[in-house]
Amino acid sequence: MTKYADLPYRLSTGVMLINRKGLVFIGRRLGGPEHVDATHTWQMPQGGLDDGEDPFEGAKRELYEETNVRSVQMLAESSGWLAYDLPSKVGKSAWRGKYRGQKQKWFAFRFTGDDGEIDVKHPGGGKHKPEFLEWRWERMERLPKLIIPFKRDVYLQVVKEFSRFAAP
Repeated sequence: MTKYADLPYRLSTGVMLINRKGLVFIGRRLGGPEHVDATHTWQMPQGGLDDGEDPFEGAKRELYEETNVRSVQMLAESSGWLAYDLPSKVGKSAWRGKYRGQKQKWFAFRFTGDDGEIDVKHPGGGKHKPEFLEWRWERMERLPKLIIPFKRDVYLQVVKEFSRFAAP
């Protein structure tokens, strides 16, 4: 049996969706194995890459599947892949215990549509199961305090890399 620390990372992507005012989209998760407390339920859109999928294309797909948003302009890509480990207790149930965490490529997108395009209750044109209960625009510097603690270092790095797009 493979030791937990020797398990691979699940390849995934994340999106920092930034509106014209420099605020960032966050959604309150409906649940899932990664969310282990009731306090840290807010996060940016993110999700696993399909086999062989380009991270940029995966980011656009995940954004649409979770928020219904297609009106975006790419601003930046993270300089590298960012990884986090799940606590072992969580990791044994998440993704059927195949991964110890995620290795993510992050993208900053400018939201060029209007708020009416965002539909977390019927994402992906109503073809995808909702992952967020509600959403809001938030100041970028507040994001690391809202995310589940084991993802905090990734969020700190994403905020650092994309801070030039934040609200003044």
